[in-house]
Amino acid sequence: MDADTEKALSHPGDPTTTGPPPSDPSHTSFLENLALLTRLETRGIQRVLPSESTVTVTWRSYLQAFVLWVSINLAAVNITLGMLAPTVFGLGFTDAAWCAVGGSVIGSAAVAYVATWGPRSGCRTMIFARYTMGWWPGKLVVLLNLIVLLGYALIDCVVAGQILSAVSPDGSMSVIVGIVIVAVITWMVTTFGIRVFHYYERYAFLPQLIVICILYGISAKNFDLTTPSLGDPATVAGNRLSFLSLCLSAAITYAGVAADYFVYYPPSTPRFKLFAMSLLGLSTSFALALISGIGLATGIPSVPAYATAYSTSQGALLVTAFTPLGAFGRFCAVVVALGLIANLIPPTYSSGVDFQLLARQAARVPRWGWNTVGVVIYMVCALAGRDSLAEIFTNFLALMGYWVAVWIALTVEEEVLFRGWWGGRGWEWADWDRREKLPIGLAALTAFLIGWAGAVLCMDQVWYVGPIARLVGDYGADVSFLCLSVVGVCALWEMY
Repeated sequence: MDADTEKALSHPGDPTTTGPPPSDPSHTSFLENLALLTRLETRGIQRVLPSESTVTVTWRSYLQAFVLWVSINLAAVNITLGMLAPTVFGLGFTDAAWCAVGGSVIGSAAVAYVATWGPRSGCRTMIFARYTMGWWPGKLVVLLNLIVLLGYALIDCVVAGQILSAVSPDGSMSVIVGIVIVAVITWMVTTFGIRVFHYYERYAFLPQLIVICILYGISAKNFDLTTPSLGDPATVAGNRLSFLSLCLSAAITYAGVAADYFVYYPPSTPRFKLFAMSLLGLSTSFALALISGIGLATGIPSVPAYATAYSTSQGALLVTAFTPLGAFGRFCAVVVALGLIANLIPPTYSSGVDFQLLARQAARVPRWGWNTVGVVIYMVCALAGRDSLAEIFTNFLALMGYWVAVWIALTVEEEVLFRGWWGGRGWEWADWDRREKLPIGLAALTAFLIGWAGAVLCMDQVWYVGPIARLVGDYGADVSFLCLSVVGVCALWEMY
């Protein structure tokens, strides 16, 4: 990596000296001294001005974007998500693999699109949402995004705890201890901010890629590539849609944070190149992880050891797949578990920024202070929900993906129709924190709620199946993503 890019990632916009407005000079002085002493990043929601953009855009900068997303998504949480295709939705390998790739590519495209707004605006993702949703409705989006971020972190902690427990001798380490270990390590990395964040993610993908390749090599012989999906054609179609929607949800929820990690790139950064590299990194890493989980789960009926392990937990099945390698296999399982830290870091870091957007008083608390609060919240929730991972996956992921999809649709329409190609109003980025200059947001809020209403009619969850979803197959199908964006966009068009 060249010197300019290294400088940008090491000292992005002097993060240790940029913070929220002081409420108490002595308090602020203490925080500034602490930041300088420990090199903590105190910059939170403040916009990064073009003059503060310290990244010199070269091919290495685009490679950094690619590697960032690969490190984040080559994670055990996505492997365990893939396991749900055969075990919950009754899909065969081929059907499940196509749905996994299709859903993750569609969701990743939305994330890559949002990532391009970081250099263009210099604003964090949820700051940018103010221009679409307005000042007060934007806080609703921030709250929903916080739920997503902490929910994903909860799932990561549970999966890591399961793996570490399964790999310990005779299960001597409890899942609780494993959860605490990964949560504490994540807190240490995110507390120091964007410099350590980028440094960690720059190299985290390599051990993960190696062990996942080993996983394919050792377990591929147990993959069932021939058994078809279960059910009549309508039921199979419904299950395909539901699993595709689940994979789409897993990918698209990164859209709520994607711009956060590129705000130090200059506004002149070509959008298409950043979009393409982000999409490539996201989609390839999702595909590798999801398909490995699908393959492992297809082997459950024919491999007794897999069936026994899966009855314990998804993490135990992943550990069992490495068993033929003996002690080295246990080492690989530990690497996979600790690799979840790379997946935990982004939501933990971004939650610290998003907390500051809830109120002006909240902005006075440093980002790393809110990071600590976020870690405590999801660690406690993970400890409470450690025995219900599959239910959390199927209920939480799809449900929280709905709002992101309608927000993306509204954002695209805002750019194309009202501020960009046709509208011509443009974007006044200097108004990021001026409530009187930002939209009121009534049209966007109405469209957002109508989109959610459409999702309710089309969702397929364990606890509720919408009347439209119920029309597909014996068990229904989650078709909300096919209609909620259209409903939301049409509503916004009419409101304008």
